[in-house]
Amino acid sequence: MKKISIQYHKTKIGEFIIGSFDEKLCLLDFRYRKMRTTVDNRIQKGLNAEFVEKDDPVLEKTREELDEYLNSERKEFNIPLLLVGSEFQKKVWNALIKVPYGRSSTYLALAKEINNEKAVRAVANANGANAIGIIIPCHRIIGSDGKLVGYGGGLPVKKRLLKLEKSHFNGQGQLFA
Repeated sequence: MKKISIQYHKTKIGEFIIGSFDEKLCLLDFRYRKMRTTVDNRIQKGLNAEFVEKDDPVLEKTREELDEYLNSERKEFNIPLLLVGSEFQKKVWNALIKVPYGRSSTYLALAKEINNEKAVRAVANANGANAIGIIIPCHRIIGSDGKLVGYGGGLPVKKRLLKLEKSHFNGQGQLFA
């Protein structure tokens, strides 16, 4: 059976499980989130592979870039991604990647972005199924009323990530250097 290399990584916002397959990142998620088993099973089944605790260059680079992001030293990631999910989920995740650092969006805006305005609930579900947190920035999605809604790492972590990004964004489309 094929192998997905995984490692655990403790950060100031929680512990992550990071996984790579075929020299691409397929998993960057909170280790103790409620949907852990569901997400892990989808990835293993989708890749027809099993988890093995082993380090590799993709996992090393992911840990390094994640730490830089959390220390406000990085706004974009340079890691090849492998999205494992349905075509609809991949469409949503690709739209999520386009939400810029320091900005937020809504499920409705995301549904419009993928030309499926009536699919707001399905977009929210795809957002929740995201297995590559932070890099595919599901934390940037808020409710249409401006309230913080569901997040795999918990709402306090979501609030902290948005605050981290906003503190380096001056609101006029310019990021601080």
